[in-house]
This record gives sequence, C-alpha cells and structure tokens, in this order.
Amino acid sequence: MALVLIVEDDTDLRHVLDFNLKREGFETRLTTRGAEALRAIRERPPDLVLLDVMLPDLSGTDVCRQLKAEPSTAGIPVILLTARAEEVDRINGFEIGADDFVAKPFSLRELILRIRAILRRAAPAATGREVLSAGAFRIDLAGHRLQVDGVDVPSTLTELRILAQLVAGRGKVISRERLHSAARAESEDVSGRAIDTHIKRLRDKLGPHAAEIETVRGVGYRFRDA
Repeated sequence: MALVLIVEDDTDLRHVLDFNLKREGFETRLTTRGAEALRAIRERPPDLVLLDVMLPDLSGTDVCRQLKAEPSTAGIPVILLTARAEEVDRINGFEIGADDFVAKPFSLRELILRIRAILRRAAPAATGREVLSAGAFRIDLAGHRLQVDGVDVPSTLTELRILAQLVAGRGKVISRERLHSAARAESEDVSGRAIDTHIKRLRDKLGPHAAEIETVRGVGYRFRDA
C-alpha cells in the first residue's frame, strides 16, 4: 500500500483528497504546513507527496526545493497543486524538481491516474536491477540513484529517466518527443520547453561532465562519452 503525504491547508480539499485516495487503496498522511511536511517526510518517507504551492509558512516550492536538494529525499516524487496554470508556473515547478504539476480545480480521477503513473515509474523492477554505465556515469533506475565519478548526484525521477534514455542511446540523437515519452508518457502537458528545462537542471548538477549532453539544434539531444 503506497503512502501519500497530502500537504494542503484548505480543509475541504484536504479531506476530499484523503477520502478519495483511501478509497483507491492508498495510505495517507495529512499536514497543513511546509515545515510540518518536512518533519513528517524525514520521520517516515512517503512514496509520493501531494504538495500545495500556497502554504501558510513555507511555500510548496520551497518545500520541494529542499526535498530535491537532499540525497535522502531527492527520489521521492512530488506533485505540485496550484491555482495557477500558466506555462511559466509549470516550467518553474519542473525547474525546482517537481515530478508533475496539477492546476486547481482538477479532476480527482485524473489526479489519481497521474499518481499511479508516477508510482509505477518509481517502483523498482520486479526482476533484477537495471543499471546503465557509461564513462563516469552509473544510473541505477530501480534504486533511483545516479553516480558520477563515484559520487551520488541527487536527481528527480524525470531527470533520471531522461538521462537513462540518453545514455542508453549514446552517440545517437534522441528527439525531445522521445525523451518526453520516456520520462513522462502519461502527462500530456509537458512541452519541449520543459524537456529543455530538465536538461538544463541535469547539466547544472553534472559539473565538468555537463558537456557530455550535447544539444543538436532543432532535433534533440545526444550523450557522448568523455
């Protein structure tokens, strides 16, 4: 039974989410503030966090940024809930490491499908562990772990899947559409610009190895061994 932490200060919406997720077979925990959510996550890491952007203390974006910056919590999927739906808000959400972005008001059925899709992608493989190695890179998809030169690099689920796709096809140009399909197949609101944002975040984390992800203008990206 997957544990979902609901971080929402609107009482009615919090109760609606709690009721419907439990009805769908999820275990839930409820918090109303960002600092409280961070404590709850460190005490018992959930399988996924539903995180409202507008909270009374820390903003949801601040909470997400802290989670994604710590290796022990970077792999926990985060879905941001917000009343704003402009593309710039989605891009900002992905830039801080969110795994999905849902604008209010939303369909509960769609939200639950998104939660299930993200949890499927985050789940360890049923048989064995899929590990990709190339040069300084080692990607353990099942363990949600990226190592560069033997050092753990915190990464989101989406970033890890994009990098895995590039490494698996190293030397070949991978289109933005293919990267979108590999990383977020069930989410239809992720544009090519969002893929570019994820690539930028990966490069920022890779330091001297950033140049190994090459941009092929007008087509997509290519991974090359150093």
